[in-house]
Amino acid sequence: MSTDAVAVLGFLVLFILMLLRVPVGMAMGLVGVTGYSYIVGPGPALKLVGQTSMRTVTDYTFGVIPMFMLMGAFVSISGVSKELFKAANAFLGHLRGGLGVATVIACGGFAAICGSSVATAATFSSVAYPEMRRYGYPQSFSTGVIAAGGTLGAMLPPSTVLAVYAIITQQDIGKLFMAGILPGLLAMAMYVMTIAIIVRVRPELLPAGEFKPWKERFKGLKDVWAPLVLFAFVIGGLYGGVFTPTEAGGMGAGGAFILGVVRGRLNRAQIREALLQATRTSAAVFTVLIGALLFGYFLTITQTPQKLTEFLTGMGIGRYGVLALIMVMYLVLGCLMDAMAMIILTVPIIYPVIVHMGFDPIWFGIIIVMTVELGLIHPPVGMNVFVIKSVVKDVSFTTIFKGVLPFVATDLIRLVILIAFPIIALWLPQRMG
Repeated sequence: MSTDAVAVLGFLVLFILMLLRVPVGMAMGLVGVTGYSYIVGPGPALKLVGQTSMRTVTDYTFGVIPMFMLMGAFVSISGVSKELFKAANAFLGHLRGGLGVATVIACGGFAAICGSSVATAATFSSVAYPEMRRYGYPQSFSTGVIAAGGTLGAMLPPSTVLAVYAIITQQDIGKLFMAGILPGLLAMAMYVMTIAIIVRVRPELLPAGEFKPWKERFKGLKDVWAPLVLFAFVIGGLYGGVFTPTEAGGMGAGGAFILGVVRGRLNRAQIREALLQATRTSAAVFTVLIGALLFGYFLTITQTPQKLTEFLTGMGIGRYGVLALIMVMYLVLGCLMDAMAMIILTVPIIYPVIVHMGFDPIWFGIIIVMTVELGLIHPPVGMNVFVIKSVVKDVSFTTIFKGVLPFVATDLIRLVILIAFPIIALWLPQRMG
């Protein structure tokens, strides 16, 4: 059997295994080792498993993943999301659609110190949803705005997905984190504009909330200092060159722990819960990462990335035509797997094509993460939608998707803007030198 046939068969088996609900990391590892064994031999294949697993879990660079996971766990368990929502609600809740705007802003603030889309969506399903329903907001809008706000978790630093992309492509993690800031703020602004348009078109849909006196508004702000200090400390240290990304993760986790304990928000049981949560999530990510690396070795010996590059560049549709095809592929894959698995599986294959086409790798990282995050909310399958459904039992999938659609349209427009104006993503990294 030719290497091309082996590669095609490998992809077919991989997708069949995923459809059979075999964990993505296990499926990629199994196909990768089997394919490598078929072409090179069982001895080198088995040796590859041991070497890859050991090298991945002991690599200093990969330490950034569990550290940011731990930081996110401490922040999530210490109740920062409630404080952010309460403060945003105090200033904006009295406006029509104000609770939706407050949810977007609070999601952005929480995402900036959590780094996980799914965690952001899950947290605000229990924090913001009851409040919106209490004031008579429709189920569809309430869940839709939480699903969309959750996607900010992968764009605003520290983002686990961006960190993994940087590791796979050997790009500067700090520069990728910086590149995500302006697109993340643009996303928040466009979500707020979307809510404003909904209010303008159907004012009866989104009622006004309770007016809070200025004294109460400023009282809500006093609890927000901790996440602001933590974000400024981690990102300021990264931007200023004081920390490496891995050190920034460690300092962030330590800072979140100290702030939680000092403010009386973390007891012994909660600390244990945060440690277990971070360990479980990190183990899941590393399993996918090891599986993807094994699958990557199989792709390398079959020369799949090089052949794909030759095929796409030979189509005669120009580099933006190829980019559009890649974006469509990611939107389709978004129906089948989660964001991390998509990045780990596809970037080693797609990245050589992008470099050959002359696109900036940092800019492409932002574009790809944005497209992958769009897959988390667009029909027929969206990971954030399933997460919200698991928290909010009395709402149907159809209702959530109905509420998400305006934000999907907003995301597509934002994607076009970032493709047309790469400087939005590249301006801050360029200032880092």
